[in-house]
Amino acid sequence: MVVAGVVVLTGGTGRRLGGADKAGLAVGGSSLLSRAVTTAAPLGPVVVVGPPVDGVPARFVREDPPGAGPAAALLAGVSLLSSCSLVVALAVDMPLVSGATLERLVGAVGSGDGALLVDGDGREQYLCAAYCRQALLSAAPASVAGLSLRQLVGGLSLARVPALGDEARDVDTPADLDAVRRLAGG
Repeated sequence: MVVAGVVVLTGGTGRRLGGADKAGLAVGGSSLLSRAVTTAAPLGPVVVVGPPVDGVPARFVREDPPGAGPAAALLAGVSLLSSCSLVVALAVDMPLVSGATLERLVGAVGSGDGALLVDGDGREQYLCAAYCRQALLSAAPASVAGLSLRQLVGGLSLARVPALGDEARDVDTPADLDAVRRLAGG
């Protein structure tokens, strides 16, 4: 059995970015999607939840129905990782997450149900986390449309992994994009 697989979530409307497709935004000379897949690939198989993109070495799937929310998206990705005991969730808009970040999350799972990154302000990053696949599936209600990740994983035993430096920064606004571009050197 493969230990870990990764689900890269590309959903969201990009409303605060003027409707921009976050996955296609460039940081450090690469699209956010390419950065996420490259970061995730050493862990194991990568599934991207979102529209297919040519040249990206990953399997693609969509939540049903499209736009059903992050919990539905994560579970759609998990469905393609049946050979993995752990599933790492990674939001496409977190370009400062590194392979070391993901390895710390996987290493922190221990005997619990998973581990999630916690930013400097104490906010839990449900989209930068490692989850035991079976625990996720057991926590899922029959209908997940509109279900938040907090609702899905709220009953799980999750270790909290403090973020190092700026790795928990995400891209929600033009100012966020400018900041991560500066931090990533382009």
